[in-house]
Amino acid sequence: MDTENNQITIRGRVVEDPTYSHSMYAENFYNLVVDVPRLSGVCDRLPVTVSDRLLDLMNIDADDDILVMGQLRSYNHVVDTRSRLILTVFARHVSPGDDRTDNPNQVMLDGYLCRAPVYRTTPFGREIADILLAVNRSYNKSDYIPAIAWGRNARFAQRLQVGSRIIIHGRMQSRAYEKHLDDGTVEVRTAYEVSVSSIETVP
Repeated sequence: MDTENNQITIRGRVVEDPTYSHSMYAENFYNLVVDVPRLSGVCDRLPVTVSDRLLDLMNIDADDDILVMGQLRSYNHVVDTRSRLILTVFARHVSPGDDRTDNPNQVMLDGYLCRAPVYRTTPFGREIADILLAVNRSYNKSDYIPAIAWGRNARFAQRLQVGSRIIIHGRMQSRAYEKHLDDGTVEVRTAYEVSVSSIETVP
C-alpha cells in the first residue's frame, strides 16, 4: 500500500555529486540535490535520497539530468536538543532525464490530517491554509508531510477535521525563510512542502 498512497516524480538537474548519508541493513544511502524547474523558469532545489544499489545501475554526477520516481519521506533531525522535521525524496527508480515538456514535478499523497489546518490571508489578500498530513507506510511507520493550499483549496481545507482522510495532488517546493535565533542572529533556512493543486476527501 505504501507505494500507492505516496508517490512523487521529479525531473531536473543534479546540483552536485552524491554525498554519503547513512547505512541501513548493509545498504548505503546517498544524498543528492536536484534543481527542478517550475513553469515560471524558477527552480525548486530538492533533496533526494538514493540507494547505492540504484547508483550502481546509473552513474550520477553533477549537471546530469535525471528522472526520479519514489516517495516523500520525513524524519526528525535533532540539533542542540531541538527537533526539526526534514523532508526528502526517497528514490525508488532513477533514470536519465530528457527534454520532455510535461510536468517535471508531480506528487500524490493519500493520508490523514494530524492537526487542524491553519487558515490565513496574506497582506495582499491571498488565502492560504497550512496542512500536515500523516501518510502511512510499512512496518507501522508514518511520514508527516507539510503541505500548503491556496485560494478555494485553502477555504476547503480549513473546514476539514483532524483525522480526515484526504488525497492531495501537487508538487514539492522549496522555500527560503529567515529563522530568528536565541542569540539574536538571523539564519536563512530552506523549508520543503507540497504545494497543493487539488484536494479531496475520502469517506
